[in-house]
Amino acid sequence: MNSCNLTSSHTAQVVGVISDTHGLLRPEATRALAGVNLIIHAGDIGTPEILRELKRIAPVAAIKGNNDRGDWARRLPEARAVKLGQHRVYVIHNVRELAFQPASRKFRAVISGHSHKPSILEKDGVLFMNPGSPGPRRFSLPVSLGKIRIEGAHVRAEIIELPV
Repeated sequence: MNSCNLTSSHTAQVVGVISDTHGLLRPEATRALAGVNLIIHAGDIGTPEILRELKRIAPVAAIKGNNDRGDWARRLPEARAVKLGQHRVYVIHNVRELAFQPASRKFRAVISGHSHKPSILEKDGVLFMNPGSPGPRRFSLPVSLGKIRIEGAHVRAEIIELPV
């Protein structure tokens, strides 16, 4: 498991949360991510160019998804812990593969992708977020990404449906 830290002198930190780009980073997605402190990509990136484009916006903490292949993807972890201020966040592509109780390991949030279905729910004091997908549209699911705003002890998440 890889780890990443986000520390800032700002009182609020905003993290862009994205998954399942599958090689497509829409201009609407890059505009929605403008100004974030960090971008978390929860896998199925598609191509290394997506990561390069995201790094032009903010630092990126990424994991590999089940469709990420090739030398560039082998360097990515399958899961990672990210420290956001005083909070620990666990990033895994498919939440169904989560093999432990995140609250017992003091994770404040779990970010996943895979299903392309955007969702935010809280269970046992842990925020579970799937930002959906801003990549190729799948079925009738929305084209979306997410943001997490951290202000001290408070963590708020939102899903942003992109106008495409």
